[in-house]
Amino acid sequence: MPPSHPSTLERVAPPLFVVIWATGFIVARLVAPHAEPLTFLTTRYVLTILVLGGAALALRAPWPCTARGWRNGLVAGMLLHGAYLGGVFWSVRHGLPAGISALIAGMQPLMTAVLSGPLLGEPVSGRRWLGIGMGFAGVVLVLAPKLGAVGGLPPLALAVCFGAMVSITLGTIWQKRTAAGVDLRTNAVVQFLGALLVTLPVAALLEEGRVDGSADFWIGLLWAVFGLSIGGISLLLMLIRRGAVAGVASLLYLVPPVSAVMAFFLFGESLTAVQILGMALAAVGVAVASRA
Repeated sequence: MPPSHPSTLERVAPPLFVVIWATGFIVARLVAPHAEPLTFLTTRYVLTILVLGGAALALRAPWPCTARGWRNGLVAGMLLHGAYLGGVFWSVRHGLPAGISALIAGMQPLMTAVLSGPLLGEPVSGRRWLGIGMGFAGVVLVLAPKLGAVGGLPPLALAVCFGAMVSITLGTIWQKRTAAGVDLRTNAVVQFLGALLVTLPVAALLEEGRVDGSADFWIGLLWAVFGLSIGGISLLLMLIRRGAVAGVASLLYLVPPVSAVMAFFLFGESLTAVQILGMALAAVGVAVASRA
């Protein structure tokens, strides 16, 4: 049987996912002065559950019919959304430079490649390892001007951020192992319920629920719900289902370069020759890893 040609959605999904995912850093910067981080994430998850859940009910999408199905979705949400985003937001709020946190998050494709063999039986070829290494080097170059001095980093915030990177890595692998036949619409709702189980109690314990209701807050919240939580996560789940997790994870190397370009146009941040070189290297690395 001849190989099937990819659909238009399958062709545009990887670059579209990168662009949408990169806006997450822009949203974080936009809403930081207007809401506490875990409170913002909790609000985002609640609204996402209401919108996605209502759409799933209207479309009569199938829900998990076993306790195991619900457990798998909740665990994926705790790892992919709750612990990852909550950990990154918390660590930056508690003194970890954004460049350092992005660099730690950029280690995810490396860890995914290491674990995908023993946990998923997906061997990583030499060519894919080369692409992953090139992508990481490109990310380092993109973030280099923003890293500044690395001395005196808060150890707890550093550990929490590293734990967040491990969390999204394990969440990606868990999703690949457990969600081969699930309905992605209802699976996403269950995942955000899992994320809410992480952020809601922590926000209640550590924060005061501060939100100023400004225009920037609402713009950031609405995009976080409809663009990131619905659009971006739907694309991510589709990519995980259709591809090797190491190849999917390598797409995240393009997120810091795209975010840097967005920040250049939106906030007037500098864009140096070293960063442009890093963008090119990251793009080549992703191309090599994705075609392996």
